[in-house]
Amino acid sequence: MLALFTATALAAAAQELRVATSYKLMTLDPHYSTLNENSSLLSHIYERLVYQDEHLNLQPGLATSWRRLSDTSWEFKLRENVRFHDGSPFTSDDVVYTIERIRNFLKPPSGGFQAYTKGIASVSAPDPLTVIIDTDGSQPTLPLSLSAIFIMHRDASGFATTEALNAGTALVGTGPYKFKSWRSGEILELTRNDDYWGDRPSWSEVKFRIVESPAARVAALSTGDVDIADFLPARDVEAIKQRGAKVESVPAARLNFLQFELAKEAAPGVTDKSGNTIPNPFRDQKVRQALSMAIDRGILVEKILSGFGTAAAQFFPNGLAGTSSNLTAQPPRYDEAKALLAEAGFPDGFKLVLNGPAGRYPGDGETLQAVAQSWARIGVSVQPVAVPFSVFNTKRGAGEYGVWYGGCSGESVDVCLEAVLASPDAESGAGALNYGQYRNPAFDEMLEKARALDVGPARDKALADVTDFVMKDQPIAPLYHFHHIFGYGERVGSYVMHPRGWTTAMQASPAAK
Repeated sequence: MLALFTATALAAAAQELRVATSYKLMTLDPHYSTLNENSSLLSHIYERLVYQDEHLNLQPGLATSWRRLSDTSWEFKLRENVRFHDGSPFTSDDVVYTIERIRNFLKPPSGGFQAYTKGIASVSAPDPLTVIIDTDGSQPTLPLSLSAIFIMHRDASGFATTEALNAGTALVGTGPYKFKSWRSGEILELTRNDDYWGDRPSWSEVKFRIVESPAARVAALSTGDVDIADFLPARDVEAIKQRGAKVESVPAARLNFLQFELAKEAAPGVTDKSGNTIPNPFRDQKVRQALSMAIDRGILVEKILSGFGTAAAQFFPNGLAGTSSNLTAQPPRYDEAKALLAEAGFPDGFKLVLNGPAGRYPGDGETLQAVAQSWARIGVSVQPVAVPFSVFNTKRGAGEYGVWYGGCSGESVDVCLEAVLASPDAESGAGALNYGQYRNPAFDEMLEKARALDVGPARDKALADVTDFVMKDQPIAPLYHFHHIFGYGERVGSYVMHPRGWTTAMQASPAAK
């Protein structure tokens, strides 16, 4: 990952980097979950064949090159002289092992990465530095899919279990840092890999402290207890600067939105004004449209995010590949929204519980409050409930919510289209984040055709058309594309967060002494 080591490694002497992160790493298995916790923190230990730079362009990682051999076959040439942390050489057998572990070994609730391998028919290793991947039909974005997958070391005894990895055994990668210790939900400690194939990491030791509270991350940075803090609240930016820390931001390739329960006859937490259970109102497109129409996104961006965000109408900010120029965020239209509710049979509105995480994303808890105020203007009474992300994630997965705050980021816009809106399919991995059980066969078909096109203008246009089509059905209510805000103290000379929202030591350089 040469592009990530842009600064000269100034410190030959030992230096520890202390990071306060909101990411509550709940597993050391790099293939268990597609949550950013894994993508961010485990990228220190493991690496990918291909990775995305800060502009989301594909760059060589453990693979130095890749090419099509035919419409259904790809060749990847691997980097020479790469060794795992235990000293064994990295070869094509490790790539085969990794893909087969994802495809054949991991089962729900793990196995979220199967979506990235579903088009692979077979993988073979003709020699130690060559991998051949045959696909089911044309897979024009296979390198992009592989940019999400961490490569594990082949275990002679069989596939490593999640339990063994969480115990700290079999935790062997090729990355710039080695695993040292981990306490779930508390701390992750890493030590420098002095035999790393790329530029020597700047920091000899890295300690990630999991700090879910934004206020606590701000305090830790302000007092010098940590050197870097991620996902800082916009409201605290000026105060942090006044205390001597530096604060910067990068736009996020992601969307935060409200998601609706659509499968159940009655949505949890939704009643009439007297508290009586009613048929699920979210099944009516007019209700979903009314609720989206009644959100004041300008207040969310300007007041809650203090300008560190962009009002949203689709998954990625306008202008990025695959986005639609027809979709732009509009100011709230309360009268039209009330009329739509009346047409749907709810002239007096209804009551609901609006659920979300507290401190997972910038302004998440405050957003629930602001949306509640907006929806009150169309007769919908809202009880906002924000809880720690670990609790929220468990309850959301168990189907205990009727409407909730969610988020999606990815290497390209179609990743979120498939994860959030495609009909759930355990075998293919589609709909991995479709907790609302939205199903639209016409959309599924359009998306599949668009994703079959080679990367380029035609594919971008097809994805924009798909987005136009599905958003007319209002399966989710887009809120905003927030900006990643991060800060660093005097021991750090520079730090640039990845636009995918990854917090890594590789992007930090020590301050000159």
